[in-house]
Amino acid sequence: MDPSQQRERLFFSITPPRGSASPEEAQRIADVTIERLRPLDLDALVVYDIDDESDRNPDERPFPYLPTQDPGDFCSRHLADWDRPLVVYRCVGKYDPTDLRSWLVAQDPRQVSTVFVGSSSRTKPVHSTLTEALALWRSTSPALPLGAVAIPERHTSSGQEHERMLRKQEDGASFFVTQVVYDADAAKSMASDYFYACLDRDLEPAPVVFTLSVCGSLKTLAFLQWLGVDVPRWMCNDMERSDDPLSASFDHCSATAADLAAFCRRLGVPFGFNVESVSIRRAEIAASVQLAEQLRTEPG
Repeated sequence: MDPSQQRERLFFSITPPRGSASPEEAQRIADVTIERLRPLDLDALVVYDIDDESDRNPDERPFPYLPTQDPGDFCSRHLADWDRPLVVYRCVGKYDPTDLRSWLVAQDPRQVSTVFVGSSSRTKPVHSTLTEALALWRSTSPALPLGAVAIPERHTSSGQEHERMLRKQEDGASFFVTQVVYDADAAKSMASDYFYACLDRDLEPAPVVFTLSVCGSLKTLAFLQWLGVDVPRWMCNDMERSDDPLSASFDHCSATAADLAAFCRRLGVPFGFNVESVSIRRAEIAASVQLAEQLRTEPG
């Protein structure tokens, strides 16, 4: 099922288990995830592809990089009981073109979509460039729905992210998933410029799925900032001074979702939300599920 053809979309994102996890442990994690998420009526479960991004940011990483299982393998081996669509990320630089081609050919476009992610820096050695991965997709599996990443912070600094989105749409992207949004104004500016650029060019805008991430600790907040997420100073102050940073973050995510939903509905931008759950802390996982449930029942 193509995520670009859905209602106001609701995705939920997870990371695969650590690479060191046994097949039995990976299956247990998958089973718990399915049981937890099945009642949410999701439009898709997103499975991230984790790569080491220390080449992009020279500052010390708040959490150590731990390799995870290949998201494609995790889905095929352990998520067979998931009966909703999947969106599988591919950090294409990690994969040899032959392996990437084999994976693309094996996917059922009625069940699986993919999002290609390029290298975290221009100097990083890669096995496949984003351009090569797109060429493989066109030649092997053009029916497989293709998504792309949109970064509001990049729009704030350059004012050109909407142009990147248009180029990605021309290359075949039928939906966008943003980096984590804590600055609603940046996301609104990007969406607005993209919408009007499409209008001026007589193009149908692709859905923009805004990612929300509940943050339960100041260390997690520091990690989001290390990844490049722009957390407004006033919001940092709220979390730093709060006796319950998780509740403060949950409230901010709810308010951000309501703001973005109202804006996109008024403008006419097709949109949705992607609730990210990448923590191993039970409280943060539960809060992410609660946020997704709220967005489905009270979407802004």
